[in-house]
Amino acid sequence: MLTTDQLRSFKQMIQERMATLREELADNDEFGLSQSFTQHATGELSNYDNHPGDTATELYEREKDLSLSEHAKQELAELHQALERIGKGKYGVCNICGENIPIERLVTLPTAATCIKHSPSQQTSQHRPAEEEVLGQSFGEHVNDSDANFFDAEDSWQRAARYGTSETPSDFIDQQMNYDRMYIDSNELNGYVEEIETFLSADIDGKPTGVIPNERHEHYEDQLDDYESQASQGMIEDTDLNG
Repeated sequence: MLTTDQLRSFKQMIQERMATLREELADNDEFGLSQSFTQHATGELSNYDNHPGDTATELYEREKDLSLSEHAKQELAELHQALERIGKGKYGVCNICGENIPIERLVTLPTAATCIKHSPSQQTSQHRPAEEEVLGQSFGEHVNDSDANFFDAEDSWQRAARYGTSETPSDFIDQQMNYDRMYIDSNELNGYVEEIETFLSADIDGKPTGVIPNERHEHYEDQLDDYESQASQGMIEDTDLNG
C-alpha cells in the first residue's frame, strides 16, 4: 500500500509528464498534422512534377507523424486515467487481481494499471502482415550454398547485383575500389567451385573436351609460368607445383 507521500510524488510526476506532452504537441503543431500534405508540409504546389520516390518519402514521414501523434495522445489518456485512480484511492492496485503493484513498476511505468502478471502487453502477437502471403518466401529461405556447383539463389542475386545496389564502400570491411563489386561476395564464382572449372569443358557424360580460352584461363597460365620461373631459379621446389 502506497503512503500519502508516495501518492503525492506519483501525482506530481504524472502531472509534470502531462504538461510536457501538451507543450510538445503545441510546439510542433501536433507533429504538423494540421497542415495539408502537399502544400504546407512539403512546400510544393503540386505533386505532378515530383519523382514517385520523393512522394513515397513524404508519405512515410506523414505516416510517422500520425504514429507519433497517436502515441502521445494515448499516453496522455493513460496519464489522465492514472490521476483518476489516485483520486479514487485505487492507484497502485491491480485492476484484475486487486494485488498491490510493486513500487518499482510504478516508478518505471507510472501509468501501470495492472501487475506484471496481468499486463496485457506481455504476450507477443504472432500475427504476420498480410503482404507476406503475397510476397512468398524470402531470399534467405532459398538454396543459398556458397560451395554449391550449380546456379543457386546466391548466384542469382550476384548476377542481378552486378547492375547496382545500395551498397557503398563504407559498407565493407575491405575497401572496394571497383564500383562493379559493390555487393557481398562479389568475388565468388557463379556456378563454379574452383577457378579451374571456369575454363575446362566437358561433354554431357562428364568427359573432358578441352579448354575454353578466357580471362581466367590466361590468369591461370600466367600463374603456372610464374611458378615455373620461380622453380627454375630455385626460389621454390618443383614438388610445390605438384602439391
